Amino acid sequence: MIEVEVAFALPDEQKIITLQVEDGCSAYDAVIKSGIIELFPQIDPDGYPMGIFGKAIRNPKDTVLKVGQRVEIYRPLIADPKEARAKRAAKMKAQKDTEAARGE
Repeated sequence: MIEVEVAFALPDEQKIITLQVEDGCSAYDAVIKSGIIELFPQIDPDGYPMGIFGKAIRNPKDTVLKVGQRVEIYRPLIADPKEARAKRAAKMKAQKDTEAARGE
């Protein structure tokens, strides 16, 4: 048996569950065994991306955990980060252009 953690966070709530799993346990199996899905029913273990300590894993069902690792379940992105950054840059440019036109 090894000790691992499973974590999930919402903007206003976070939960980290520590549990004992068999040697050779996959990240996916740890998520199921942790019971975190009962606490956060919106989690789709087959659809939500997962990672270990901030590093995304491609196939949670094949990723074997080591002692002390934390499986993180990631929420789907609401907005594309590149698109959001481009919008912020365009807004800042427009603001600077307006200030320059006023002579500020």
